Amino acid sequence: MSSPAKKKNGVKGFFKKLYKYRVFLLMLAPAVIYTLVFAYYPMTGIVLAFKKYNYNGGIWGSPWNGLDNFKFFFKSGQAALVTKNTVIYNLIFIVVNTVMQIAVAVFLTEIRGKHYRKVTQSLMFLPYFISWVIVGVMAFNIFSSDYGFINRLIVSLGGEKIPFYTQPTWWPFILVFFNLWKNIGYGSVMYLAAIMGIDTSIYEAAAIDGANVFQRIFKVTIPSIMPTTIILLLLSVGGIFKGNFDMFYNLVGNNGLLYQKTDVIDTLAFRALISSNDFGMSAAIGLFQSVLCFITVIFVNWLVGKYDRDYTLF
Repeated sequence: MSSPAKKKNGVKGFFKKLYKYRVFLLMLAPAVIYTLVFAYYPMTGIVLAFKKYNYNGGIWGSPWNGLDNFKFFFKSGQAALVTKNTVIYNLIFIVVNTVMQIAVAVFLTEIRGKHYRKVTQSLMFLPYFISWVIVGVMAFNIFSSDYGFINRLIVSLGGEKIPFYTQPTWWPFILVFFNLWKNIGYGSVMYLAAIMGIDTSIYEAAAIDGANVFQRIFKVTIPSIMPTTIILLLLSVGGIFKGNFDMFYNLVGNNGLLYQKTDVIDTLAFRALISSNDFGMSAAIGLFQSVLCFITVIFVNWLVGKYDRDYTLF
């Protein structure tokens, strides 16, 4: 068959498949449109990172200024600090959250009482639905020097107040705690689903062989959910250069006394936009952040592929 004929048959086959699966394609269309409009179309705004934005020209009419926005970011003296803080916080979040979420998932599966398990899971899941704005108010009522529960308790016991909002030393622990508290229930769902998918005959065989609860957990459960764990870790690593803006801003706000320990890339970009209306610098910071995330995902996925190709994302 000649090449034009093959091409014609290929096109006809393509349209036949489109017609055959038209119902499925219509069902898929809203998700595709949503992704294109809210994920891909906004990427055209990347050009702002290379422009000196003004309101008259808009995104496309503003003059180009090359790499000046990036130069300003790196010469500001804050680039290294916020990048370091972002990476360190995310590494701690990933490690602490992963360990505790797996522990919670295992704990829930080992609970024999059905109703007690449901109540416990619901209580752990509830914080995920609480807004970070509310969490910020809760934190203020706990740590405030004048109204905070902890300082009132300390004073009532004859001690001196701890100025949490002027001492940055405390905030790495506070941020890690609230991040864990808010995400532990939701994050454990994936691990719980993976554990539920393990063949029960394996546990029965282990019990027959004399394995106790802890041996079954470390010899059966943990190895069985390892593929799920690695995939979730890879997805988490993809955002290692992205700070949780909602959490940092609502817990810390614009408290300059705490920036040394709490300032991350996202909060710096927000302040650059709000305080100086510098759209170009904010876009440059965002692009810098996204490129680092992309490189990290590629590198970590490559490392995982060296260990076991089946565990990689692509």
